[in-house]
Amino acid sequence: MKTKQSGVTLIGFLVILLIVGFFGFMAMKLVPAYTEYAGAVKAMDGIASSSTNGKSLGEIRSELLRKMSFQYVDDATVKPTDITITRDNGGGSSLNVSYDKDIPFIYNIDFLLHFQKSVRLQGNVNE
Repeated sequence: MKTKQSGVTLIGFLVILLIVGFFGFMAMKLVPAYTEYAGAVKAMDGIASSSTNGKSLGEIRSELLRKMSFQYVDDATVKPTDITITRDNGGGSSLNVSYDKDIPFIYNIDFLLHFQKSVRLQGNVNE
């Protein structure tokens, strides 16, 4: 009596391993950028939860950059020019951070990630 073998051949296993390795390498390159963004969001939420009455844009920027350094956000990633404050029609203010991150991948292929976050500030901000 003949039995039929079932399973993955060696070539099939190598193809699966190649695909899993490719996506693993991609994740290894991209995950640190997203954890850095999560640190930036956490620092922004810390600024938003504290009072900003009477603080200037420069003071808020320096406090945000200090909090971001505690969250392991690289100084070269978020520059002071990436941090802006906009006023709403109702008199409130929003803290906006918008930056791009270029991650080299393979040979001449890069990932360009754009991160943008806006949080509402408590209190009045001086200009």
